[in-house]
Amino acid sequence: MFRKVKGWLKGVMMRMGLVKSVKSISNVRSLQMDDAHYKHIDTWLALYKGYLSEWHDLRYTTVSGGKKRRMATLGMPKVVSQEMASLIFNERCEINVSDPDLKENIASILKKNKFTKRFQDYLEYSFALGGVVIKPYHDGKQIKLSYVTADCFVPVSWDNQGISEGCFVNESKKGDKKFTHLEWHLWENGVYVVKNELYESKDNELGKPVPLSLLYPNLEEETKIENFTRSNFVYIKPSIANNIDLHSPLGISIYANALDTIKSLDIAFDSYQREFKLGKKRVIVPTSAIRTVVDEHGNMVRYFDADDEVYEALNLGQDSDEIKDITISLRVEEHVMAINSLLNLLAMQTGFSSGSFSFDGQSVKTATEVVSENSKTFKTKQSHENVIEAALTELVDCIVQTAELYETFSAPTGEWEVTVSFDDSIAEDKLGEINKQTLMLSSGIQSKKRAIMKVHGLSEEEAIQWLQEIAEENKIQTDDAVDFFGLNDDAGA
Repeated sequence: MFRKVKGWLKGVMMRMGLVKSVKSISNVRSLQMDDAHYKHIDTWLALYKGYLSEWHDLRYTTVSGGKKRRMATLGMPKVVSQEMASLIFNERCEINVSDPDLKENIASILKKNKFTKRFQDYLEYSFALGGVVIKPYHDGKQIKLSYVTADCFVPVSWDNQGISEGCFVNESKKGDKKFTHLEWHLWENGVYVVKNELYESKDNELGKPVPLSLLYPNLEEETKIENFTRSNFVYIKPSIANNIDLHSPLGISIYANALDTIKSLDIAFDSYQREFKLGKKRVIVPTSAIRTVVDEHGNMVRYFDADDEVYEALNLGQDSDEIKDITISLRVEEHVMAINSLLNLLAMQTGFSSGSFSFDGQSVKTATEVVSENSKTFKTKQSHENVIEAALTELVDCIVQTAELYETFSAPTGEWEVTVSFDDSIAEDKLGEINKQTLMLSSGIQSKKRAIMKVHGLSEEEAIQWLQEIAEENKIQTDDAVDFFGLNDDAGA
């Protein structure tokens, strides 16, 4: 998909296989990206789905000629992406906003968009493909969130702060025609501009431009927004340095540097499955033993069942009537040990602790026991959480500016703070955290404010408000206790 857009913009129609009639558009910036990264995304996506033709389509030669089959796969790209996403974000995670009214508005929008479930799914896609984009929009009634995977997003410009301009590519079909919708988010002289274009083709081409009204009757070709202070989308990527292209703003898959290990795992698992087929019981009998003979009652019978695949009939010579059992022992333990050693290597390469994945001969198991805070899994989890928390903070900013544009609600007059409370039960349960903070308080090495922030995942302003409420309750209780002993009456007397 990226190759079509880039080839169109740079005028390389012949190399990219696009039609000659499409010309480069002068009012759109030329891209700094090349298509090499998107070839990697295609590979990561194929492995995530469980089938990469160049890996899994096998051709081999037998005594009866050439054969082909599909290699069995253990599906580890899906497993590691899903496991990492579930460790980081689930229904226990909370997005906290210091301003109470804004917090309520943001929570309402997220709930209506079923954010918890959808974000966990797309976080998994982000770990698999190297990134995901979230952009809020208004459908005429309410604010909604749109999710775009890495293969459908092309960055146009970026700096140290992140990606500021991009193109979203969406393909759809209607009858025998294929439509490609390009949505450009650009900055022109300090004004945020959203441009929409629609192209039609009947094959794997970008095709010719057609009116937006064919598919999107309510969509404007160009919209200029003067009040936006930031790009109205958030690009989220794994907390992994891109060693494929050091100058690219795009992220890489968490298994981008483990492809050889994944391939070896599929080879080992395929061999494990084939072991039972190729190592089945086989008995060699002479051809004379399966011939039809007449028994004493005149019935035609055989000594061996010719339809039983256990028996192999060979011509052993006229004088040989030996029956041989050539069954070989299955190498089950050897295969399981090999797969488990590769799983430990894969765990190390994808940021998990050794032993996080294991193969018991039937399926891959993931470790569910509590891990220590100094384990590799927990450190990797925290590293990804830092990036995701920053991205979710930006998402709140995008929602707020979209809400103000469509007058859904207004932003608070002062500053506000966004914090994300992740589920750290993998490392320590809630009671253990409370006990630790209590011990630190009693030892004088922790403040009450910091302890509340840590235990409950609150912002600093929320923790201060919490402490004020506690102080007021303690004051009321003290006054009631004094009045219980009648001290107030004595004072009045």
